Amino acid sequence: MKAADYTRLILLAAIWGASFIFMRVAAPAFGTVWTAEARLLIAGLVLAAWFRFSGFDPQWRRHWRAYAAIGLVNLALPSLCYAFALRHIPASVGAVLNSTSPMFGALLAALFLGERLTARKAAGCFAGIAGVALVVKPGALAETPMFGYAVGACLAACLCYGYNGVLMKRWAAVPSRGFAVGGQLAAALMLLPLAPFAPPAAQVGALEISNLLALALLGNALGFVMYFRLIADVGATRALTVTYLMPFFGVLWGMLFLGESLPAQALAGGVLILAGTVLVTRG
Repeated sequence: MKAADYTRLILLAAIWGASFIFMRVAAPAFGTVWTAEARLLIAGLVLAAWFRFSGFDPQWRRHWRAYAAIGLVNLALPSLCYAFALRHIPASVGAVLNSTSPMFGALLAALFLGERLTARKAAGCFAGIAGVALVVKPGALAETPMFGYAVGACLAACLCYGYNGVLMKRWAAVPSRGFAVGGQLAAALMLLPLAPFAPPAAQVGALEISNLLALALLGNALGFVMYFRLIADVGATRALTVTYLMPFFGVLWGMLFLGESLPAQALAGGVLILAGTVLVTRG
């Protein structure tokens, strides 16, 4: 990896870590459905315009089934889950739990793709489970009535991310940039019928709107473009190391901008989850 690759990797981790901050501010006002729908629709339209300008053809008719499947599993469902979760838990907790995605990926790949679950990967999964157990009971945070449901929603989103790896194997021939734009627009269309039945949960102001736009434009649109550029330049395995850095930035941004602080027990759980992620992705 070159210096420019490391720079893009760190910048991507910082952006995706900040996505939890943006959701934590926007979701309580916009509500679950509108937060998920707006981030996907805005990002999808921006990417569609950009790719049209740059001459990239997503081949909609040829790959629409792949875009619909990836849109549902990797975008629509996780976006709903995280929008719900970040209404009730600190952004830093969401960022830490997000690191369980590779563990779900390893388990589902062994179940559906016949990939070998090595001893190292199994140890990583057990470490991740122990880490989640510590995060779920982090002292004062557990006093929030919806805390357990929000944690469950985060883990459900990570399960979707893990299954996305199975789907990507099936449609390996589909261009990655097509997934970026096609998946987000497909996901936005899936969630659109829910929007009239789920109005914003609270008064929406300039702060909430700016955070929602940042979530869509930085987290979804720019983030996906940078991620697929990394995959093209350094390969999928090295690009996946962004998972190691996201919790650090999620916790850092939460402390700096939202005044969040995690109990020592939750931080210890985050370390275990991160260790499990390393074992799974290197196993």
